[in-house]
Amino acid sequence: MYRKRLYILILICSVVIAVCTLRIAYLQIFRSDIAREDIRKSRILAPVMLPTVRGSILDRHGKVLALDEPVFYLQANYELTRIFDEQFWRAGIMRGMEKGETAEEAEAVMREKYVNDIATMTNVIRASARITGVDDQEIFGRIREINDRVWLTRQVIAWRRRFPESPLIEAYKAKGRSVPAGEALGQFARLVPSEYKRLEFTMLVDLADMHENYPLIELKGSEQLLAAQMEFVDIEEITILPEARRFYPYGTSACQLIGWVGAAQQSENELFEDDTHSRYLTGEVAGRGNGVEEVCEVILRGQRGQVIYNRDGELLNRKETSFGNDVRFSLDVELQRSIERYLSGVRSREEGADEIGAVVIDVASGDILAMVSMPVYDVNTARVDYKKNLEADGEPRKSKAIYETYPPGSVIKPLILLAGLEEGKVTADEIIGCPYSKAPGGWPDCITFRKLGTSHDLQWSNNARNAIKGSCNRYFSILADRLNSVVLQKWFYMFGFGQKVLPGPDFGALTKGLDRTIGTDRNLLQSAGTISSTVLRRPPASFSEVPLLQGYEKRLFGIGQGSCRVTVLHVANMMGTIARGGIYKDPRLFLNDADPVNKFQRDLGISQANLATVRDGMSAVVNESDGTARKAFRDSDLFSRGIKVFGKTGSTEKPYHAWFAGFAEDESGRAISFAVIVEGGSSGAGDAAPLGEHILGLCRDAGYIGVNEKPAVASVDHAQDN
Repeated sequence: MYRKRLYILILICSVVIAVCTLRIAYLQIFRSDIAREDIRKSRILAPVMLPTVRGSILDRHGKVLALDEPVFYLQANYELTRIFDEQFWRAGIMRGMEKGETAEEAEAVMREKYVNDIATMTNVIRASARITGVDDQEIFGRIREINDRVWLTRQVIAWRRRFPESPLIEAYKAKGRSVPAGEALGQFARLVPSEYKRLEFTMLVDLADMHENYPLIELKGSEQLLAAQMEFVDIEEITILPEARRFYPYGTSACQLIGWVGAAQQSENELFEDDTHSRYLTGEVAGRGNGVEEVCEVILRGQRGQVIYNRDGELLNRKETSFGNDVRFSLDVELQRSIERYLSGVRSREEGADEIGAVVIDVASGDILAMVSMPVYDVNTARVDYKKNLEADGEPRKSKAIYETYPPGSVIKPLILLAGLEEGKVTADEIIGCPYSKAPGGWPDCITFRKLGTSHDLQWSNNARNAIKGSCNRYFSILADRLNSVVLQKWFYMFGFGQKVLPGPDFGALTKGLDRTIGTDRNLLQSAGTISSTVLRRPPASFSEVPLLQGYEKRLFGIGQGSCRVTVLHVANMMGTIARGGIYKDPRLFLNDADPVNKFQRDLGISQANLATVRDGMSAVVNESDGTARKAFRDSDLFSRGIKVFGKTGSTEKPYHAWFAGFAEDESGRAISFAVIVEGGSSGAGDAAPLGEHILGLCRDAGYIGVNEKPAVASVDHAQDN
């Protein structure tokens, strides 16, 4: 009996030993590599993602306008940082007191509940200070900022939920703004006097912000990065994440064109739906502000890399970051900055900052050398100053060059004259009188009669070139009225009016190597303007979609008033077309190495004789004693530098604005066109023409036209009155 049991026991033991032996053999022979890999993996730290690095934004000479500075941050979750939030503790203690506990008892209960979190956060602060060398008080300060930010948001939302029909909400909604936090919390305190009740309502608010990670301290260098990773590897609420710090060396220059970067939204991941290394992580940024940062997101955004260490600090694997592609402007940032600096000191009104738009174009290429909109803002602080910039006088975020539209006033008259000459509705020598009398009902008076008490008929024979020189409203309203409405509109359209004339970037060339197609139809926010009596919701796809100009408005279009609306870029480009002898080119802002020249152009087929008449009149505007811009150029040294200036002043009423536009040529054949507008200005001659003269001087100093050194003796006195 016992012997039988012994045999059974021996058999069982033998089977167990055999199974174990076979298992060991299996692991040693067949699973050794896998086992070693499992052991190795247990010693591998979680991958550290390297930040995506955006491509740079460059000007025409390669000067950097925007670049990334990648940094790593030790980040803490609010669920851990709240342990050092006084408001969090006060709310918990008051809740305990409502249950009958004393303040001391309630605090003791909380400390027991959160003892591990308190110890963890204390150790995090000490270790962070040791690793980075940053004073622990500074780290405490950052924790307070995180806590205060989240708590403030919770308080405001608690107020909104408690009082959803507050008059404050409706009042600010009508202004297109949110209720300031100070006002919201002030009303909260008045309507809910009990601090405990306010705390209770606030504690009921659960936001995504309460579960987010927030940058706590920057990790500088690989040693700090590795030390932090090893120190905090077992703390779930502490993470190490990369951030790309965007830096704009020129601050305010071209701010409306560049834009800025802000926190990426998850919805934007559709741009990179098939690219896991480009998709946005929490805390990463994307382009904002309707500038090139946003428009060219798929060009600029790079692909993140990663590094993997083991617990001994050995580098096991590294995938390098792929930088985003660069975007290059046609702008000359130094010229842009010099114009902005000059205009920042210009004031034509007693109150508020002036709103001024200016564009300078290289005539030969169509390249935009400067596109200025005043006032400006600093793109380096745009995220912090978002609300301030949004509400600032002069709307600095909106471009006065390509987005805002204006009646062109008299700067449109060279186009009206060309249309009339080409269509045979007037000849260069024909007189259209400007008598010393009030215009018939429905017709505009000439400004010489209304403001100066004289008339052009008393000054000269009011032919084509003299009508340009004196900017005669009677001449151009009558001439425009002679033209068929469709014909007049077609001339506007041929010169780019009524269209968005600024092409977007060549995404095909600029995304080369990135394999991206979504989001490649973007362009800068710009306006098409209006060349009809009807304002369209979207620009016409072709001239056939342009609504008819009503006959009564033709006379107003002839002097750049009525429903006619244009951008500063439209006007500068029109002047460039005249300077090229009737060759139209799209203005170009985005440069592309695959297309070193602006290939798009078309000959409008304008008679050179008619162009000569217009040029003659525009020259007289600047150079002759009765020219409307003569005073602004009387003492200019542009002429002694071999520069010829052709200009046209303009002023509009209701709304009131002042214009000066034209082009300038030098003896070597170089030419630039330009346009400048002063919002609220009352006189093109007095408010805008002096700005144009100074801008041309800055273009000369930048080497785009004329000679920089004044000749000892000028061979020709281009400024002579005649």
